[in-house]
Amino acid sequence: MDPIKNPYAPGAGTPPPELAGRDELRETVRIALERVRAGRPTKSILMVGLRGVGKTVLLDRLREDAESVGIQTLRVEAPESRSLPAILAPQLRQALLRLSRNEQAKEFAQRALRGLAGFAKSLKLKYQDIEVGFDFEPEPGLADNGDLEHDLQALLEVTGAAAKKAGTALAMFVDELQYVAEEELAALVTALHRTAQRSLPVVLVGAGLPQLPGKMGRAKSYAERLFDFPQIGPLSHEAARVAITKPAMDQGVNVDADALDRIIEETRGYPYFLQEWGKHAWDAADRSPITLQDVKQATESTIAALDESFFRVRFDRLTPLEKKYLRAMAELGPGPHRSGDIAEQLGREVTSLGPTRSQLIVKGMIWSPSHGDTAFTVPLFDEFMKRIMPGNDWKH
Repeated sequence: MDPIKNPYAPGAGTPPPELAGRDELRETVRIALERVRAGRPTKSILMVGLRGVGKTVLLDRLREDAESVGIQTLRVEAPESRSLPAILAPQLRQALLRLSRNEQAKEFAQRALRGLAGFAKSLKLKYQDIEVGFDFEPEPGLADNGDLEHDLQALLEVTGAAAKKAGTALAMFVDELQYVAEEELAALVTALHRTAQRSLPVVLVGAGLPQLPGKMGRAKSYAERLFDFPQIGPLSHEAARVAITKPAMDQGVNVDADALDRIIEETRGYPYFLQEWGKHAWDAADRSPITLQDVKQATESTIAALDESFFRVRFDRLTPLEKKYLRAMAELGPGPHRSGDIAEQLGREVTSLGPTRSQLIVKGMIWSPSHGDTAFTVPLFDEFMKRIMPGNDWKH
């Protein structure tokens, strides 16, 4: 078994060799983009799911699909530390420069670029992280009020007009949307609402953790009418089989049925974990086929690799109390758990743990499936917490 030919690709957003089980959603997005390009009513699409379900990979593939049929796109990831205007502005500039090369849209795109200059200059005082090149002088009165909700609306309107003139659409692909501040989300929702009212071809395809729909609803009460929120979960048993067997078969390698069943059992069908187990099982095997014994051997190295990277990078961002909170959750099992039960594990009052719980939600570690419930956003994190904080010392 040549490690150089190992087809599996674990990594943050690394495209897997086989994108299994997502064809229905790709078709849904394709239809939405074609409808918006044709000026027909269309909802934006926000994919929600836990860590490791492949949202980022899917977002990138959807963008490739869009670009292959002539849709103008921009792609950003919302980090915790930067504002939405700051991450959108440079990518919007690139999209508008591309649109300006279209003869029919040139004048409209250049006006939008003037709007972008006014937008950035007027909001620079409030959002000091905005850094974008200016290709034209601002047009007075266009997207330059210094109010994000008003200015983003005006900016996406003129951008949509340019895309319409070019016979295309602008699709904004935004990852990690749950990190965007509610005030900025509200401005984005308002702007998309306005472009939809004017039948302008602007659409958002986003991805985020399960708390995203609730956050969008708090930002603007009518958000649920503007967006579809497809749930991205683990792969079905059949799709998980394909994700493991097809890349191996493409390299002339088979996987025994019981080995495949063990991989699916260990990974619960989560795409990221499938790639990790596949990679380590390949490396553990001496020859084809990959056997159950190879998978058993690989499980130990896979868990060690996950503990040092996927899990550890999240654990290291936590305060001591936040670690205790998650360890208490782990003690109760995978979840979800009642907040009162977690507090009882820690010997604390529920109210005293409210700020800790809120911070863990902000950090994207937990979410609330329903009122009073708390669940991990990272699959298998309960098992990791027990490994890294074993015994009962964490209770003291």
